[in-house]
Amino acid sequence: MSTVLNTLAAAQDQAIAHFAGRLAFETDPSDVAADIGAGVVGWVLVDSRSQESWDQGHVAGAIHLPTNEVAARAASVVPAGTAVVTYCWGPGCNGGTRAALEFAKLGYPVKEMIGGFEYWTREGLPVETSEGITRRPSDPLTAPTGIACAC
Repeated sequence: MSTVLNTLAAAQDQAIAHFAGRLAFETDPSDVAADIGAGVVGWVLVDSRSQESWDQGHVAGAIHLPTNEVAARAASVVPAGTAVVTYCWGPGCNGGTRAALEFAKLGYPVKEMIGGFEYWTREGLPVETSEGITRRPSDPLTAPTGIACAC
C-alpha cells in the first residue's frame, strides 16, 4: 500500500481552488527578486523582524516594520492600498504571517514571502547591511547554482 496515496489526492476543482488560494497569499524569494530587479512598482516589501535582526542583514529595498508595530505604524510607513509582501526569518518563524495578518486587518492587499530571509540568503540574493550590499553564494542544496530555476 502506498503511503503517499493513503489519503487520496483532492478532486480537480478542489486542487485548483487550494493551489490558486495559496498563490493568492504567498510569493517566494525568486519572484520578489525578479520584481525588484525589474523595477516593478506598486508594492512594498516589509521586513517584520527585530531591529537587531534588520541590522544583521535584510533584503535591499525592504521597509523595516517589526510585527508588533504594524497595527500602530503601518499607515505612516505604507500608503493605503499599496500591496504588501511581508517576511520574517524563515519557515520556522511565523512573524511574517502575523505581520501579514495585521496588514490584512488594516485593509492592505498582502502576501507573505515564503522561506523568509533564510531562503532569500540561501538563494544567494542581495543582502544589505550598514556596510553595503553583498551577495553570498547560493546554497546548492536549496537553490540552483549557475542555472535558472525556471519554476
